[in-house]
Parts: sequence; structure tokens; C-alpha cells
Amino acid sequence: MTRWRLCSMTHSARYRRTTMRIATTLLLAAVSATATAQPSTFSFGVITHTAAGAADDTKLREAIEATDADSLAFVVANGVKAQQEPCSDKLYFRRKEMFQDAKNGLIVSIAASDWSNCHLDSGRSIAIERLNRVRDLFFGEEFSFGSSRLPLIHQANTPKYRTYVENLRWEIGNVVFATLNLPVNNNGYLPAAGRNSEFEDRMVADHDWLRRVFGVASQKNAAGIVLFCDGDPLVPPDALTRIGFGNGRDGFEAIRAQIKALSARFRGKVLLVHGAETGMASGSDTIAWRGNLGAVGVAPGWLKVNVDPALPVLFSVGTAAGLRKGGQ
Repeated sequence: MTRWRLCSMTHSARYRRTTMRIATTLLLAAVSATATAQPSTFSFGVITHTAAGAADDTKLREAIEATDADSLAFVVANGVKAQQEPCSDKLYFRRKEMFQDAKNGLIVSIAASDWSNCHLDSGRSIAIERLNRVRDLFFGEEFSFGSSRLPLIHQANTPKYRTYVENLRWEIGNVVFATLNLPVNNNGYLPAAGRNSEFEDRMVADHDWLRRVFGVASQKNAAGIVLFCDGDPLVPPDALTRIGFGNGRDGFEAIRAQIKALSARFRGKVLLVHGAETGMASGSDTIAWRGNLGAVGVAPGWLKVNVDPALPVLFSVGTAAGLRKGGQ
């Protein structure tokens, strides 16, 4: 091999290494700039549907318009519809259009009223069929609804849990957010024997999802985790009996124990945002804290939650006009 060819090859190799170093530097700079651009202080909204006797978009439209008018990082809708509204495709499609038209990034946290409590006029349950329909319509994309489209990570990205598209994760600043399919009606547990395969399979998926969410947050040294769900998994068993689900088994028992155990090992704050008004929350729209674990039940309408690292508890409940209740 001639000296010219050796020099040429050496020059080429050096050029490739230099190019790779420059590309790597630019990539790291872009990642760093993206991370720096993430806000440390921000607010998000949570919408809970107002009970209605029939399909009525008025209150939901008013809530979306109110959140559109505020400066929010994103909005979470606790469910697609209220319990009294029909479980019809017509209603689902109309709600999807409303979510798509929102100005803020809007994410659906699935609720019992969307699927678990759906029945035909004859009384026969169509819960599983409606669950699959809601999954297809509202959780088929990698981004949120709304103009500010947030990238979302689905549990379904893991092949073993490919049907659980409704369990989502995203990040803003130094906080990890996630949704969890926990229906308010005793976590969807059915008292009749042999009818709980959906419940059992979903609990396996939910336990895995929680481990992953807390694992990601710990890896990133996140300041906080926010979990959105329909039912309050921290509700004590006696409260379940009071609200009509005292059927011999506490459907939230295992998930409650896991959330408490994972939170106890997590160095940051954990906030649970649910649509029910029972459980830890001492009053509607109030964050109740036990150690680093807080919970807030959202009354019908919408609630604003502020994230501020300067606060000892990181999270506070507020309105467009200023802070409301929340704190230790």
C-alpha cells in the first residue's frame, strides 16, 4: 500500500472522528437546551365532568374554555363523560372533537363512567366492549389532544401490556406525570365469582406501570410525581362501605399498599389527583398530605394546580386569580 493511500485513509478516519465529535457535541447541546427550556414553575388543570341527565356539552365546553384562557402547561380530563350520559359512539366522537379543539395540550385520564358502568337498556354490561372502544378513540396517538401537542409514552409500548394504551406518562420540568386506570367503583371489582378477569389483568398492568413510573422518576432524580386516576386508591375500606362498595373485598387494597410503599422510598413529593371526593382529601379542591404523599379530589368543573420548587410541598391548588388551598 502506498504512502499516499495510507495518508489518505488516515486523513479520512480523522475527518470521520472529527465529524462524529462535532455531531455529538451539537446533539448534547440540543438536549441540554431542551432541558433548560423546560419550565421549573408552571401550572396544569384538571377537569371533572358535571353530572348530567343526558348528553350535555355545556359545562364541559365552559371548563375547556376556562382552561384555554389560562396559562397552563397542559390539562387532564378525568374521563370522557359523566356517569348519567350515554355510552354511545355519537357522544364519544363529539367529546373527541371538543378535546381536539382545546388550546392547551389535553390528556384523557380514563374513568369508570367511560366504560366500567356502561350497560344496555336490558341491564347487560357492555363494559369491556366500551373499554376497547374508548381505547381506540382516545388513546391511539403518541401525542395529546389540543393545539399544544405533548408527547406521551404509553404503557402499551411494552409488548406484554400492548392493550393498556390508557396508562400514559409525560414530563414537564423536573416532574413526572402519569395516568392510571383505576375506576371509582371499587376499582371495577365485581362481587360475583368468576367475573374479575379484567380486574385481575388490569391490576398486573397497573402494578407494573407504577413501578416503571417511580423508577423513571428516581432515575431522573425528579422533584415530584403526579398520578391521575378516577377513583381514590388511598380511600380507607370503611369509606368504600359508606359510598356503597362494601361487597366483601377492597378493590384498592393492593394498589394502595404499592403507592404507599413506592412513595415512602421516593425522595421527592407524590401527588395523587382523583375525581372522587372521598378518601384522604379533607375537602374538595384541598391537598391533604401524609408525609411526602398528597391527594386531592377534584369537584365537578376544573381545578388548577401550581408546581413551584420554592414551595416546601412543591404543589399547591390555585385559581387564575391566585393561590387557594394546599400545603402542609
